[in-house]
Amino acid sequence: MVIVGSIGFDDIETPEASGSDLLGGAATHAGLSSVFHMPLQPRRPPRVGLVSAVGTDFSSEAQSILEEAGLNLAGVVRRDGQTFRWSGRYEGSMEEVHTISTDVNVLKDFSPEIPVIWNDPDVLFCANTHPRTQVSVLDQCPGAAVTALDSFMLWIETEFETLSEALRKVDVAILNEEEVCSIAGDGILSRAVDMVRSGVALYGGEAAGPGPRSLIVKRGSSGSVAYLPCGTITLPAYPTDDLVDPTGCGDSFAGALLANIAGRKGALNQLDTMRNALLHATVTASFTIEGLGASGLYALERGKYHARADKYRRMVGL
Repeated sequence: MVIVGSIGFDDIETPEASGSDLLGGAATHAGLSSVFHMPLQPRRPPRVGLVSAVGTDFSSEAQSILEEAGLNLAGVVRRDGQTFRWSGRYEGSMEEVHTISTDVNVLKDFSPEIPVIWNDPDVLFCANTHPRTQVSVLDQCPGAAVTALDSFMLWIETEFETLSEALRKVDVAILNEEEVCSIAGDGILSRAVDMVRSGVALYGGEAAGPGPRSLIVKRGSSGSVAYLPCGTITLPAYPTDDLVDPTGCGDSFAGALLANIAGRKGALNQLDTMRNALLHATVTASFTIEGLGASGLYALERGKYHARADKYRRMVGL
């Protein structure tokens, strides 16, 4: 599995906690989540690789957290300058975040190069990054068995043509409800999903080609809905009242989901496989929200995880 996206440091303030210089970034959260589900095997190389750029200020401690988790950092380059930084504040129910600042730093004009030996992964995930970068990465990995991407409102509003191109190149898009409805210009989710998947809502319309054949819609505290070639699956969020920090929940959701279909031929056409993947994505995200920054992921204990996963299975009847 190859993940392309940001590795950085976050300054976060929520009603429950706050912290500075926290290890974060979309690739970090997705990577830590996916490697938890694809752990190291004896005498075999890491199965999850990150592609990103960090600055000269990226600490050995932060690097160790990623490496000790089992991530392959061969695709991460160190550039002169400062590492990507984001600062945000959550209030109330923490459903929305107020971004205080975003400093792209060494990620500005960064053009990822996928290591040659990674050109045909089981899964290629373009985490939230510029659509132009996503298109470039997808073109570098024509042999990927499953391709997926995430995005957010800024790219929908400013880079719609390029984002549409990227969406037409992937098998799976993992977006939140607001983003899907915004792309389609329709507030009815099921209708908006059909418009995105058919290509009608994308730049150039249906004549330019269909969109992703699978669309996973994140709905925050309302859970998720997966629109797949094999049917539709909906699951509730895991009910936790230990809400500390929602940062990275969507990325960890995506990482767990994709890790649980990696190497499974035809997974997108298998309801049981996708339901299991969504279950693990939901449970993993529930641990993410219980820790500040990415700490809920890199400190996650397997026994505690499997106990919650079993509890959730019973709750939803799986």
